[in-house]
Amino acid sequence: MPMPCRSGLAALVLALLWAATDVRAQTVTLVVPFAPGGGTDLTARVIQPELAAALGATVVVKNTAGASGTIGGAEVARAAPDGQVLFFSPVGPLAIQPNLQRGIRYQAADFAPVCQVASVDVVMMTPQNSGMRTLADVLTKARAEGGNLPYGSSGIGTMPHISMVDLQRATGVRMTHVPFRGGGEVMLAFQQGTLALFSDQPATVRQHNLHTIAVFAPERLAEFPDAPTLRELGYDLTYAIWTGIFAPAATPAAVLDRLEAACATAMRRPAVSEGLRRIDTPVVYRDRRTLATFLAAENEKYRALIEASGMRQAE
Repeated sequence: MPMPCRSGLAALVLALLWAATDVRAQTVTLVVPFAPGGGTDLTARVIQPELAAALGATVVVKNTAGASGTIGGAEVARAAPDGQVLFFSPVGPLAIQPNLQRGIRYQAADFAPVCQVASVDVVMMTPQNSGMRTLADVLTKARAEGGNLPYGSSGIGTMPHISMVDLQRATGVRMTHVPFRGGGEVMLAFQQGTLALFSDQPATVRQHNLHTIAVFAPERLAEFPDAPTLRELGYDLTYAIWTGIFAPAATPAAVLDRLEAACATAMRRPAVSEGLRRIDTPVVYRDRRTLATFLAAENEKYRALIEASGMRQAE
């Protein structure tokens, strides 16, 4: 058998070394596509230390905010497929934005699912001093302001936006959408008094001592027993924000297997379940194959919703 040339031998050695690369003893970056302080960021920071322990690696959270989460998505989609840069993303950047934004630089197929970590029902919230305590208060104020009542979101087409668009459709009451780069910036606007309405993950409510108007859930939430569902109020609207970890699509199966195993281990840790409980974010775990099937279904669901509502053409 002929010996390979020197360059071929070097390439073979590099290939073997790359194939044997482990995520251990490396730095793994979790890219959160929104600004610090929002629900996705808080969830990532609860999971971060236990994921690091399970991987035997340093795990850092990096906030790459902007364009409704798609700047962070594009960063991960073009990253080296070696398991060192991962996307810690809610539903929006993966299942909504590719169907909404024109010219987006990635699609859901550019990511390999690793695991789902959580799912929370969307909660409509307002500062304690807003003067709005019920949905009726919100609708009355919106009518009085002629559609100029502002509500915040973490970007166009994010779940905080989608849920409120559907509420306006159902009630026939117009409001004004004000997009931010993440939930943390919305909370700053709350503090400054320039905004008083937001629908997002429930983690934000207790952290900022907010009032819950209503929940986009099939049933009342145990953590907010006094907040009615939209269904109770006559509007059949339910929305949830799930969050998962994703790698670039070309990541080798062996690396994905190790990442998935580490995720499963981390999500079983009491520190994670207790930490997420404290921010009203229940653990909802899916392995990477189940998550892949779920993501495909979610992509189709929001494609149909966006097409039916005309949001892609409008924004």
